Amino acid sequence: MDEFLESMATVLSENGCGRDAAEKAERLLAAGRTEDLIRHLRLCRCGLMEDLHESQRRVDRMDYLIRKTEKTIKNKS
Repeated sequence: MDEFLESMATVLSENGCGRDAAEKAERLLAAGRTEDLIRHLRLCRCGLMEDLHESQRRVDRMDYLIRKTEKTIKNKS
């Protein structure tokens, strides 16, 4: 279980969930609170999905600026 604990903490930290999230996951796992651990991991996942969606919105805005710029340049030619 120690190896699993270390790997979980590493994955959480590498995925941007933060040290606090990793420590909470470790505590829940060590206490055998698997349902709470799963809930916690799902909350971490939701946060990552929100980050992903925000990044996608930024990419969409950049795509808009690119298309608008290309259209403006084309119309001036």
